[in-house]
Amino acid sequence: MLANLKDVLIPAEKGKYCVGHFNVVSLEMARGVLAAAEELKAPVILGIEEKQLDICPLDVFASFVVPMARKAEVPVVVHFDRGQTFNCCIEALRRGFTSVNLDCSRDTLENNKAKVAEMAKTAHAFGATVEAELGYTPSAAELEAGQAADYFTDPRQTADYVEATGADALAVSVGTAHGEYLTEPTLDYSRIRAIMEAADVPLVLHGGSGLTDSAIREAIKSGISKIDIFTDINIACCQGAIQAYNDGVHLQSEVSPYQVHAVKAVVEEKIHLFSNQ
Repeated sequence: MLANLKDVLIPAEKGKYCVGHFNVVSLEMARGVLAAAEELKAPVILGIEEKQLDICPLDVFASFVVPMARKAEVPVVVHFDRGQTFNCCIEALRRGFTSVNLDCSRDTLENNKAKVAEMAKTAHAFGATVEAELGYTPSAAELEAGQAADYFTDPRQTADYVEATGADALAVSVGTAHGEYLTEPTLDYSRIRAIMEAADVPLVLHGGSGLTDSAIREAIKSGISKIDIFTDINIACCQGAIQAYNDGVHLQSEVSPYQVHAVKAVVEEKIHLFSNQ
């Protein structure tokens, strides 16, 4: 069933568990995520980011993911992730997405607030939700360069930012990065706790792929209600195809089930971990 961020994240925040957000760029990846979510009876967030639209265009993504979400036996949020332009976020809403993230994290604080407030007003008119970003989550390369702390979310800005924007969830920068980690990142859990105390909305952690189980558990304990995953299932989908080839399979119609199974297995592990039990 279609849901929005408030539907799934408010219960997660209260229950001290986390909902997984999985970006997908193919039908096989989407099927694997939903198969795991339905088997484990867990809510899930399916998304795509604007930079991935050259792989899977927005209209194509919406044509298979939105109907799949409607038919699912569990709550499914269809989320437009890291949107770079207002117009693309609007197009996602028009195509049935139930949540959007307009990424203004590199803009000035005042511009960030103004743009996200406008986005929230528009999205709420669609019955959709908005994820905002305060603080910039860097790339893995930037993290390796030792620049991450320069971008961290300032807890002192949180309350005013949330009130000014009307955002329904807040993505924070606390030590993670986008992409494949070269070394294990160090998360600032005390910062997460300080932000949680100041914010009145569920908190989001970008760059969840590659984090250790213990890091994820501590992040959830500290106040994270949504964790974004892409690299882990992107790799799994490719490994499924490699396994099919090694098994002598050379037809896409026969490779596809391998990919679905590989993604499903990784997502099941994440859901168990995110349940924080």
